Amino acid sequence: QVQLVESGGGLVQPGGSLRLSCTAPRNIFSINAMAWYRRAPGKQREFVARINPGGYTNYADSAKGRFTISRDNAKNTVYLQMNSLKAEETAVYFCNTVSAEVPYWGQGTQVTVSS
Repeated sequence: QVQLVESGGGLVQPGGSLRLSCTAPRNIFSINAMAWYRRAPGKQREFVARINPGGYTNYADSAKGRFTISRDNAKNTVYLQMNSLKAEETAVYFCNTVSAEVPYWGQGTQVTVSS
C-alpha cells in the first residue's frame, strides 16, 4: 500500500498564502509524476497541478500565475505554494500519484480561505 502524507493546510484570509506538502515513498516518488487535486464543498474533485520526475509542470487554468508546484527529490516531497488565495478555493486538497496504472491518494488536508 502506497501512503501519501499531506500537511500544511489551515485557515488563511483571502489574498493570503499557504504551502502544502506531500511525502511519498522513495521508490514511488522518484519515478512518477506527483499531482494535487482539490474538492470544494458540494463539488467534484478537480485537478490543480502536476509535476513529473524531470520537473515539468502543468496547471489548471485557475491555478496558473498564483500556484507553484515543486518537488524535492532528496526529501521525496512535493509542494504546492498557493498565493492570492480566494474564498472559493476553500477545499480539501489531495496529493496524488499513479504507479503502474494504479492511482494513489493522500488523506487530504483542509484549506479554508475566509476572513
